[in-house]
Amino acid sequence: MDYGDKLFWLSVVIQRKYAQISAEFDLTPLQATLLCAVRNEPRQMADLAASLGMTKNALSQLVDRTARRELVGRAISAQDRRVVMLSATPTGKVLAEALFAEITKRLPEIARNLDADDQRDFERVATAIVDTSDLSSPTSNQPLTP
Repeated sequence: MDYGDKLFWLSVVIQRKYAQISAEFDLTPLQATLLCAVRNEPRQMADLAASLGMTKNALSQLVDRTARRELVGRAISAQDRRVVMLSATPTGKVLAEALFAEITKRLPEIARNLDADDQRDFERVATAIVDTSDLSSPTSNQPLTP
């Protein structure tokens, strides 16, 4: 397998673990991602769609499904009535905090078979990738590619 193959399979390993954790909270991986993204503060729907690499319509459908469970809510921005803000409801915030804690605790298990030095290297490289990606810029208009 070449480097691209390894990255593909790494993404599968991460997605499987993330899906398993999400399911334990009775959430789809996308619902879990949405809740974690708005757990600390409201986010503009347009910025959130760009950060998550989703169309505005796809995000709106996801929000509709998650809002029916009373986990998120929409509000019009006080500064600009054209802007829709998304935030976690009180119930959603409690769930998001528990979910996020579990994800941050258990997702690193994917590296459990590496020795301590390799685990530190993996953490350093993963941090560098995230810190230099479009994910860290919620105002990016470029959808992420898988």
